[in-house]
Amino acid sequence: MYHFSYFKEQDKQVIRDFMKENPFAFLTGSNLQGEQVATQIPFLIAEREGELFLQGHIMRNTDHHKTFVQNPNALVVFTGADCYVSASWYSNPQMGSTWNYMSVHIKGQVRIMEDIELVQLMKKLTLKFEKGNVNSPTFYDNLPEDYVSNMMRGIVGIELKAEKVDNVFKLSQNRDEASFLNIILKLEEQGGNSALIAAEMQKRKEMLFP
Repeated sequence: MYHFSYFKEQDKQVIRDFMKENPFAFLTGSNLQGEQVATQIPFLIAEREGELFLQGHIMRNTDHHKTFVQNPNALVVFTGADCYVSASWYSNPQMGSTWNYMSVHIKGQVRIMEDIELVQLMKKLTLKFEKGNVNSPTFYDNLPEDYVSNMMRGIVGIELKAEKVDNVFKLSQNRDEASFLNIILKLEEQGGNSALIAAEMQKRKEMLFP
């Protein structure tokens, strides 16, 4: 991970909002033999007594489940939009091009939830992504009992306390004002993820160039 101060987001609320807006994250770890495992799951962000917790669920008896039983140390990576940035857009183009992106890394230990905790998680998870619609047929409380019984036997709930939070919000903060503004223009023209990065750069323009 980059460790340049100008690529670090200092506002903790901005970091937490970013995680909530990009909940489908990489969960990675390694077993006692050093074999790496990785999976992607949606996480809920919880705060208790000033501490940050990530909650989600994984399939039971898979390589990642067995790994975290052996070795609970884990890394969770939240990522957002990313895009190529051409050095031809700089005031001085005689240098290498780069990539702009945003990423938050969370390190901590995975704890396997008790059954009652998993039920509570599934209720919160389905309600969140069904946008609070308690009448949705896929909201946990509305699912058929036999389906729920089979499903819950096949998954385990996990919680990870954030012991270390790090981030890179690499948004051309190290470029001069003319280059910065031209990068925004070029990215807006491209649309898609490039335009999303341009919007993030716009948010920081006045702070960088008051």
